[in-house]
Amino acid sequence: MKNQRLLCLGALWVLASFLVACTPAPPKNVQNVCAIFRQYPNWYRAAHKTQERWGVPVGTQMAIIMQESGFNGAIKPPRKKLLWVIPWKRPTTAYGYAQSVNGTWTQYENATGNHGAKRNNFKDASDFIGWYSHQAHTKAGISINDPYHLYLAYHEGIGAYQKGSYRNQAWLTDVARRVQYHANTYQQQLAGCQHEFDEPWWHFW
Repeated sequence: MKNQRLLCLGALWVLASFLVACTPAPPKNVQNVCAIFRQYPNWYRAAHKTQERWGVPVGTQMAIIMQESGFNGAIKPPRKKLLWVIPWKRPTTAYGYAQSVNGTWTQYENATGNHGAKRNNFKDASDFIGWYSHQAHTKAGISINDPYHLYLAYHEGIGAYQKGSYRNQAWLTDVARRVQYHANTYQQQLAGCQHEFDEPWWHFW
C-alpha cells in the first residue's frame, strides 16, 4: 500500500511538471503587441473573442496581463521567508497570467459556467479579465474603455475600489497609469497589424 501511494505521488509530480512545462514561454518582445501576436497568434484569437464577449479592448486585456504576470503563465508570488532564510508560505494564492486568487477564480467559473478553466491557459485568463472588467463596469460604473480605473478595481477588488481604497496609495496609481499607457500603446500598435490576424484560423498552419 505504501509503495502504491509513493507511485501515485510520483505520477502526480511528473504530471504536474509536464503541465507546467507546457505553459508557453513569455513572448520575446512584450513591448509590442504585434510581435506578441505574431509569436502566439492563438492569443490574438482568444483576446479578440474576449473583446467580442465582454467588450474589453484587446489592448486593455494585454496591458493587465503584462502588469500582473509579464505574460508568464506559471508565475506565483514569491514565498515569504521564515527566519529570513527558510522558504515559507506565499502571501496570496494568485497564479497564472491574470494573477487571479483562488476565490475570485472560483466565482468566475461559477458565474460563466467555464468549469475546469486553467489560470495558466491564456484563453481562460483573457476571458477572466474580460468578465471581471465587465463586473467593474456594471457594478462600479467604470467605462469599459478606461484601463486606468479598470485596473484599480482589478487590483483592489470592486468593493474596495468603490470605497476609494486606492486613493492613498500613490504607488498603485502609478502602476495604474503604467497599465493605461501600455493599453493605449498596444491598441495603437494593433491598429496597424490587426489585419494580419483576422485571417481564417487555417492561415496560420
